[in-house]
Amino acid sequence: MKKEKLTYLESVHRDGRIWGIALCLVILLFPVAVCIVFGAVPQWNALLKGAIAVMPMYWAVGIVEMFTYVPMLGAGGAYLSFVTGNISNLKLPCAIDAMERANVKASSEEGEIISTISIAVSSIVTTVIIIIGVILIAPLTPILESEVLTPAFEQMLPALFGGLAVVFVSKNAKLSVAPIILMLALFIFVPALNKSTVGIMVPVGVIFTIIVARIMYKKGLL
Repeated sequence: MKKEKLTYLESVHRDGRIWGIALCLVILLFPVAVCIVFGAVPQWNALLKGAIAVMPMYWAVGIVEMFTYVPMLGAGGAYLSFVTGNISNLKLPCAIDAMERANVKASSEEGEIISTISIAVSSIVTTVIIIIGVILIAPLTPILESEVLTPAFEQMLPALFGGLAVVFVSKNAKLSVAPIILMLALFIFVPALNKSTVGIMVPVGVIFTIIVARIMYKKGLL
């Protein structure tokens, strides 16, 4: 019997599941290997208490990110992003910029391909830069830690998101007001929020924007 050929999306979901499961196994096997090599066994009561304290947050974030990032990145881009990580800081801006330049949407086949390629390229570039950085970290440390360059490095991420914001805010000026005010208010008046919470605040901002957009659409403002 002739084997039926998989469509592009079917192959994406098949390979995505395989790599996702493989990544989970690698992550879980590392602490197991450490325990075996060093003969160390964790205190299960303490481990359970710590897991109960932090896991609900990660479950919530994981579920929210699924519904947030997949429509923005497409299936292939989402699988690749979740495997390689650093979505909000790197993969998402790269994919959105690439699709914006190509004038395609993530829901289209063209958008799926462009999003996946852009995320793959960004992952490769990041890996190459990290390798180069590891090799050159010793001789370059005095230069990178100089007082002249420190302010510039601190502004790299805001500059990246600022460039993307100009494009999207200019196209959706009315819709952008509410999420901008919300994020400014949260980060100004809630000191506990900082750059380490970006992964959580991005999905929160997206959900808030969707709700506001729905309300504005119903009232004929969009």
